[in-house]
This record gives sequence, C-alpha cells and structure tokens, in this order.
Amino acid sequence: MAVVFCRRTTEELLITRPLSTREETMMSNQPTLTSTDIWPSLPLDAWQETYTTLHMWTQIIGKIRFTQTPWINHSWHIPLYLTVRGLTTSTIPYGSRIFQIDFDFIDHELLIQTSEGARRAIALYPRSVADFYQTVMETLRALDIHITINTKPNEVPNPIRFEQDETHAAYDADYANRCWRVLLQSDRVFREFRSHFSGKVSPVHFFWGSFDLAVTRFSGRSAPEHPGGVPNLPDAVAQEAYSQEVSSAGFWPGAGLSYPAFYSYAYPEPDGFKQAEVRPDAAFYNKELGEFILPYDAVREAESPDQTLLEFLQSTYEAAARLGNWNQKELQQLTFK
Repeated sequence: MAVVFCRRTTEELLITRPLSTREETMMSNQPTLTSTDIWPSLPLDAWQETYTTLHMWTQIIGKIRFTQTPWINHSWHIPLYLTVRGLTTSTIPYGSRIFQIDFDFIDHELLIQTSEGARRAIALYPRSVADFYQTVMETLRALDIHITINTKPNEVPNPIRFEQDETHAAYDADYANRCWRVLLQSDRVFREFRSHFSGKVSPVHFFWGSFDLAVTRFSGRSAPEHPGGVPNLPDAVAQEAYSQEVSSAGFWPGAGLSYPAFYSYAYPEPDGFKQAEVRPDAAFYNKELGEFILPYDAVREAESPDQTLLEFLQSTYEAAARLGNWNQKELQQLTFK
C-alpha cells in the first residue's frame, strides 16, 4: 500500500495515510491545463456529500477566526480567503500570539501555524464532521491555544452540532480540488471587477456560512432595515450586513439551485431590477432567489470565460446602480497611467 508521509519537526504531527488515486495522479507530471481545466466542471450531484461535509469543516475553521477577531462592519472579520493552495483564515490573534489555519486542497491537509514557528498538519480524507472538529480542537490545545466556539452550524436548515455530526463524512479529493480551482479563478476575475470602483467595496472573500465567494459594492447611502429570516443566523447580523445599499455578486456551488452558478443582487432591490436586460444571454433573474443567475457552465464553456463573467458582473451592477439612482459618475474608477 502506498503511503504519504508529511514530514514536520519533532514537535509536530507525523501523518500517514494511503495515497488516493487522485493524489497518485497529482504526484506525476501534469499536462498543460486547457481552458476547461482552468475552469473545471463541478456538477453538483457528483460531489454533493463532499460539498456538505466541507461546508461544515469550513464553518468550524471560520468560527475559530470569528471568535478571536474584532468585529468589522458587514461581518468582514469572519470570511476565509483564497490562496495558491486553498483557503486561509489569514492571521488570527490569540493574546499577543498569532496563528493561522489553512486548507490545502493540493496536498489535502489542514495546516495550523503559529508565530512561534510551530506547525501542525491534519489530513483531509473521508472523516466525520465530529471527528474533524475533535481533531482540530485537540490540535489547537496541543499548541496551547484554548478556544471555545458555538458548535451549531449557521445558515443551514436542520443543523447538527459539530461534535454530534457523524452523518456528514465524505471527502472526494478531486472535487474538493475542483471547487477550490473554481473559487481561485472566480477570485481573480472578481478582483479585476472590484478594481473598477472607487466607492466603498468589500474585499473578495469566502463566507463559510453560505459557502460562497462574494464581492460587494456600496452606494454610500443607508438602507431600510433588512427583514432577517436567514436560517440559523441572528437577524441582527443580517441587518448590520445590509445596513447600507449594496450591489453584491458572487459564486456558490449551487445548494438549493441544483447546479453551480454566479449570482448578483441588489439590496434594497430597486423597481424594475428584475426586468433589467443583463449580459450575457445565459443570465436570467430567478424570482425565488431574488437574484440574477449565470450558470457556471455558461462561463466555463465560453470562448472567453473571463470576459463572459465580467459582462455579467458589470451589467448587473449597472442595472442596480442605474435603477437605484447611485451616483455612478462619482463612484467610477479613476484611471492611472
């Protein structure tokens, strides 16, 4: 049986486990990626169980960051961020110490590092949410980091507390890697779109509550109080997040929609928004979600995926800004040469 050894210092964990077929393939020389490989297929039904499990794993890590980080407007203190290998919390304070937690979807491990130089690696493989939660918390305690989180998942119906969740235990390394690659390319295009706006705009960040990558532009005006009603999320959180007028766009793998998609919405939604003409032709307004939707496959199969996605982002923003009477001239990006 082939075995992979993650070599660390003598103070760190040594993890051994069988190599999956995916990992054996990844260790060999890889051919040049085609455009469809850069934007890989991600059919929801092929990895739904892994998606659900990974959603809970990211919530565990996200809540660790949330617990230790000062509140920033619109919950900007809680997201994860894309890296060249996966997702990161970025630096997290623990007293005067600093630590960071990274998902690595190439070597398929969770890496915990501290400012003192300690490193711990936790293998990612089919294991229950309860087992993952216990291992993460034990590893933190071994690093003398003692943190308590709310173990009830957010923004999902019928949540199972992390320490009790033996139901979700799937991990398909290939599809976890594919999802990360989609997020990575989306992050790249979202950053380009973000740069064309001189008003208040969010970072491009991954919200673990809803498991989506998002970027949000603000008009600069206050918004009416949000009604709340998000499953297992305090109304006050949603109300603070939407305390100002926004045009928000993002990507999510499609739970509740049956396929992965890009989305764009406005809050408050201006009159005529749902009837607005947006680009490309594959985009449409979903009345149930209250958002414009662009199926992911329409992007990955396009001659120019970047341009197709940028057209969607820009045209939906323009509809929100025009119909919402935003000061577009003032908010346009300055050009530096």
